[in-house]
Amino acid sequence: MNKKKIGLTILATFVVAIFAVIAIMPFFFLLISSFKPGSEMIRNGLQFKFDFQNYKLGNYALLLTEREGIYLKWYINSIVIMVIQVATGLFFSSLVGYGLAKYKFKGRNVLFMLVLLVMMVPVEILILPLYKEINSVNLIDTYAGVVLPFIVPATGIFFFRQFASGLPTEIMESGRIDGCGEFGIFFKLMMPIMLPAYGAMTILLAMGSWNSMVWPMIVLRTSEMQTLPIGLQSLLTPYGNNYDMLLSGAVMSVLPILVVFLLNQKTFIAGMAAGSVKG
Repeated sequence: MNKKKIGLTILATFVVAIFAVIAIMPFFFLLISSFKPGSEMIRNGLQFKFDFQNYKLGNYALLLTEREGIYLKWYINSIVIMVIQVATGLFFSSLVGYGLAKYKFKGRNVLFMLVLLVMMVPVEILILPLYKEINSVNLIDTYAGVVLPFIVPATGIFFFRQFASGLPTEIMESGRIDGCGEFGIFFKLMMPIMLPAYGAMTILLAMGSWNSMVWPMIVLRTSEMQTLPIGLQSLLTPYGNNYDMLLSGAVMSVLPILVVFLLNQKTFIAGMAAGSVKG
């Protein structure tokens, strides 16, 4: 049995390694191509043949100099919007999800059904009414215009509600006996226990915000206010594609999400597993 178990472990490791290599290959070629001149990319495309003599850092220097450093402005805009959306999304969705899970009040189930309904509705259907609302309060071409409609994500409410449903109510009772208020119970007692959920949702909300393109494209008008996905897309035109800036910019765009994942990887799996089975 031990030999069979060892053999299955080796086989599983081999299969996982193959899939890992397949998943990494596109990014590997993107990284290698980012050091090549854009003209070579147009002529030869992606190749397994590597000529390290032609590899230069000029494409990355171009990110800071092209059009007065417009790429850096796109990068900062994306980071600012991501930080705001993640912070507000975690705060409000955890409060709402916790309230739906731990407090019994009239209409609680109706509110939860509305949350599920919002999750089922594609964002594209809501673009027109959202645009009219943002335009009416003069938030076009602002960070607030991008962030405000999604400040309380339905996915986050659902996730935190499922996670909080499995938390022991005895902790709340102990806090009340010690004279702690309801907000004190949440921030001092419950929030530390919910750290796995916060870690998982941080990654999910950060990825959603960083890769968002449709809504920011509608709200943000000027080139200086555009986010990174919109800016990189603007480099592809019918009159020519700026591969020198596009490939190196795509490589740099991976770094923030990679940092967020590395900082939260220990809690991501635990939070996803717990949130999926509680309730």
